[in-house]
Amino acid sequence: MDQRVYAQCLAILTEELVPALGCTEPIAIAYASAKARQVLGVFPDSILVRCSGNIIKNVKGVTVPNSGGLKGVEASAVLGAIGGNAEMQLETLSGVTSKDIQETKEFLAKDACRVELIENGENLQIIVEMRAEKSSSLVEIVHSHTFIGRIEKDGQILVSQTLEKAEGVGLDYGVLNLDTIFDFVETVRLEDVKTILDRQVSYNYAIAQEGLKNSYGATVGATLLKHYGNDVTVLAKALPAAGSDARMNGCSMPVVINSGSGNQGMTVCLPVEVYASFLKVSEDCRYRALVLSNLIAIYQKINLGKLSAYCGAVSASAGSGAGIAYLHKASRQVIEATITNTLANVSGIVCDGAKASCAAKIASSVDAAQMAYFMAADGHVFLSGDGLVKKNTEQTIKSIGRLGREGMRETDQEIFRIMLER
Repeated sequence: MDQRVYAQCLAILTEELVPALGCTEPIAIAYASAKARQVLGVFPDSILVRCSGNIIKNVKGVTVPNSGGLKGVEASAVLGAIGGNAEMQLETLSGVTSKDIQETKEFLAKDACRVELIENGENLQIIVEMRAEKSSSLVEIVHSHTFIGRIEKDGQILVSQTLEKAEGVGLDYGVLNLDTIFDFVETVRLEDVKTILDRQVSYNYAIAQEGLKNSYGATVGATLLKHYGNDVTVLAKALPAAGSDARMNGCSMPVVINSGSGNQGMTVCLPVEVYASFLKVSEDCRYRALVLSNLIAIYQKINLGKLSAYCGAVSASAGSGAGIAYLHKASRQVIEATITNTLANVSGIVCDGAKASCAAKIASSVDAAQMAYFMAADGHVFLSGDGLVKKNTEQTIKSIGRLGREGMRETDQEIFRIMLER
């Protein structure tokens, strides 16, 4: 494999598979706020948070981690300003104390934090402005949950970066296609990815177990095991669902994300881990299946964008379906058919924000991915002309990406309008 392409694939995995505490949208707000407080140098008298609709949508219904049960944009921003550590990025709230929570509640009671909608901006955009007497600061996060595009202090621009740098310095996501991904899966040196993948499995499995043991949200994961049994097909759905139960409802344990999402990070890895254990495959096979699952999910999100009206559990489950097929030693043809079958089935699931029901969408999507593999293994695949399915899997991924990126743009706006109705 070309060494430049190899290095890019490895760098993409390293960039994408990072820890995050809680749902990434409220954490991104907290991160921006912690950074703005750092730039300001003193505690602010007032905070203005301007967000794109997709950010507000994904913050509205989830509990901010380490917040004592607080929800919403204001709580994320104020807690980030009071107890956040900007150096920790997506784990910025990991050191919050009970005193920080109490001070957050007191600040919120003053109504000194306002939220405004950014219209006609980027799908992922957060601007936090702070004021204290004659001083001010501004931090803008755009396109990626940790990319700071602009920093200002007292009206002076300190940092101004273009969107092209948002995916990481020197990264070229354009190298990804199915040929590249399959080549990388077969040639990657396991010592290059082992640490990254071990952390992903360890973190995500731990929060899934927490979600099963305790009552979070609607307890989708535990409900599946109680009423459907605990065979491999059920466990593959229940574990990522339980992890989502926990993280959508305030659990302070970190997860390792994929494509900016903890739910997607759990969906790409836990079903693969369940099947790897069930099939008793070699460590070599297990790691390569995890690489495949992660990269297939990332590749789809390049076409879809980080945030949209398209549910990320679908793209992530198509990745895990590919990984499950790989564990069964399926041919590339069967693996691609698994991806196609998954997308042909559940690509219509919409994202109506981060909240408890995300766990159910994960379970449904992973169920579809498993059925997609079983169909493909028996020689059945949806054909070109079946809805959005095209003549090959590469083109099908692109057509689904167009659906989510372009076709669902107005859907996204309508979802946002409905969610804001009282």
